[in-house]
Amino acid sequence: MKNSSFILILLVVIFGSIAPLSAHRFFFGITDLNVNHQTNSIEIIHQFTLHDVENAISQQQQISFNPEYPQYEELIRQYFEKHFKIQNNSTNISLAWVGLEFVRDKIFIYQEAKYSNFLIGLVVKNDLLTDTYAKQVNTVNFQDNNIQGSLTFDKSQHIATIIVNN
Repeated sequence: MKNSSFILILLVVIFGSIAPLSAHRFFFGITDLNVNHQTNSIEIIHQFTLHDVENAISQQQQISFNPEYPQYEELIRQYFEKHFKIQNNSTNISLAWVGLEFVRDKIFIYQEAKYSNFLIGLVVKNDLLTDTYAKQVNTVNFQDNNIQGSLTFDKSQHIATIIVNN
């Protein structure tokens, strides 16, 4: 009896100290927009914490969302298509879904847009995870032959235009 009580207390102490490590205080996502002049396309890579994306979809869809869910990738695709857009002259640029991959606790989302113009003047709409996490900050890094820079999005800032910063 004493041994089982000791083991129970030890497990509570161990798991009680590990649990805070799995949670995090900072919520951020990074998106890279790069022009590939050989393919006349914009290549888009999003990087987010996997469980943050899963939690956002769980709340939005009111489901228990995890990799075993039947339409797992489809719901992630729909979420990203709804919450991340690029526009030229008020017209959405069609983003093709390339796929996703998981690296440890991160999810990488790959999209591509056929686009032969430059990035300057494109409007980026990004409210990924901002409805779920009040402190969510998303950075969009962009690069072309002539320009490079970053845009920052949060709960109050969802839209920004790529301009030349000299």
